[in-house]
Amino acid sequence: MASSAVSHSPHSAGAAVRDYKIWQVIGASAAGTMIEWYDFYIFGSLAATISPLFYPGGNQTLALIAYLSTFAVGFVVRPFGAIFFGRIGDLVGRKYAFLVTLLIMGGATAMIGILPTYGTIGVLAPIALIAIRILQGLALGGEYGGAAVYVAEHVPDDKRGFYTSFIQITATLGLFFSLAVILGVQSALSKEAFAAWGWRIPFLISIFLVGLSLYIRLRMKESPIFHQLKKEGKTSDTPLKDSFGNKRNWKVILIALFGATAGQGVIWYTGQFYALFYLQTILKVNVRTANIIVAAALLLGMPLFVFFGWLSDRIGRKKIMMAGCLLAVLCYYPIYRAMQSAAGNNVVAVQSAKNPVTGEIKLAPQTVDASGSLTPAPEAASPNLTMLTLLVFLQLIFVTMVYGPIAAYLVEAFPAKIRYTSLSLPYHIGNGVFGGLLPLIGLMICASTGNIYAGLIYPIAVATITLIVGSIYLKETRHVRIWDELEAARTEAAD
Repeated sequence: MASSAVSHSPHSAGAAVRDYKIWQVIGASAAGTMIEWYDFYIFGSLAATISPLFYPGGNQTLALIAYLSTFAVGFVVRPFGAIFFGRIGDLVGRKYAFLVTLLIMGGATAMIGILPTYGTIGVLAPIALIAIRILQGLALGGEYGGAAVYVAEHVPDDKRGFYTSFIQITATLGLFFSLAVILGVQSALSKEAFAAWGWRIPFLISIFLVGLSLYIRLRMKESPIFHQLKKEGKTSDTPLKDSFGNKRNWKVILIALFGATAGQGVIWYTGQFYALFYLQTILKVNVRTANIIVAAALLLGMPLFVFFGWLSDRIGRKKIMMAGCLLAVLCYYPIYRAMQSAAGNNVVAVQSAKNPVTGEIKLAPQTVDASGSLTPAPEAASPNLTMLTLLVFLQLIFVTMVYGPIAAYLVEAFPAKIRYTSLSLPYHIGNGVFGGLLPLIGLMICASTGNIYAGLIYPIAVATITLIVGSIYLKETRHVRIWDELEAARTEAAD
């Protein structure tokens, strides 16, 4: 009947999902997404070990640069995956899209585990590696948006930040899991065995993990909001055109990118990947020790994703994300100075050094000897592990502040019929391009300037832009009721 009222209460949304087992939905979505992040990051976590195996010998640094460039390809193609799979998700369904991305990611990762090296198949090895990395990037580009939307379209409006925060944990959990698996395999094998064949084990484990996640996801139902909109013919037939051919929607996309996800991306990668590379490459902390430091900080920080997601349901998404950007801008420099002191290695400069015999180029941290001269820095002998873990954990606080609420914000910023396509693009440009290239850009700036802190210029600059744009233009969205679209469809059907 036309007189039927459409409730705007969050409790009506809660009633709408009462038949759905929310925690099973979250568990199935989060498990699959965590596995995809694990697959994506295991590639980078093993860079130093396996890069010489897939490129010509004689220059390990150039091999590492080539490998990291291949790693970066996965970040660059993520926005294309977001567009491609976002379209499928808005046309066919959220469930179908991230079933496909899971299979692609799992298959690509397992292929690395069995891929012959350069010594066996020559130049085909790096070519195949690039192709596999492209597949990984495309798959991840479609996965995150599907998982975030799927969970958000099952849960009550007034608890969206809390419930979607469990999807936000998955990226950090995937990185933590990749480090934990590597440390476990390294402990079980000799150094020689791990370098020869043991490195393949973390990739091959993906086969079991993906199989388990696929079984769980096949039993899931489609998002109730999407199912009802499709039933009533309210979905978009041209989600790409509706998303990117609309000036108003482009404005929302650009504000989401520069006012939220770009800053969030650099803060995420600074607090985790850059911190790890900085410990290993600049401060000369033992690689295994650095992995343990970062893994411990990740474990301590993960509950804060849920806390800030929950808090955003009460005080708003925008306040928390902008506060995270502000803290990062103000605190990065003193934190990294403290890390240098806690590492127990008086590194004061870094140079690009070239071996005149082999032609090998590498970053060369420098210390000051008793005479005041610069000398090559030795490996840090006695780093303060507790202090270094605390300093990385502080960076994790900023990460959780900007990342915990952002899934809820992105879902609320776009209408259901183009939600998957629209939110995936700014998310993956912000994270895949602005964030994903940060470790490489930061270390290059350090090498070109000789200043070990100069690499922080990039994340501080991007986070400052996001702080300014977001503070002025970003709208608070916590009061948006996405279930109203479903209620409206049902009312029209009743009429």
